[in-house]
Amino acid sequence: QVQLVESGGGLVQPGGSLRLSCVASGDIYFINTMAWYRQAPGKQRDLVASITSDGLTAYADPVKGRVTISRDNAPNTVYLQMNSLKPEDTATYYCNIEARPYWSYTFSSYWGQGTQVTVSS
Repeated sequence: QVQLVESGGGLVQPGGSLRLSCVASGDIYFINTMAWYRQAPGKQRDLVASITSDGLTAYADPVKGRVTISRDNAPNTVYLQMNSLKPEDTATYYCNIEARPYWSYTFSSYWGQGTQVTVSS
């Protein structure tokens, strides 16, 4: 089994900052890409940022310049530092990894349970 546990969400005022964390554990042999997605009520789940095992990052246009994704490989943790938060950043944020478990030769996608971020005054 592979488990993802997110933390760091909460209520923050516009212009504030939050740091999300996601720890991946279980039968993980190798993690390729780690990413954060978000989903607002009534909307689709969208990619926020991603980082490969080589450290290559990508960001969605709405968050460029305000968000930084990073990762530690021991333990398998991905972070999302969010600054200058706006009300439109309000959403449930999900951690996602592309990982190969010990018992498989293929990569699969795994999701966390989500953490709520609310930006409001």
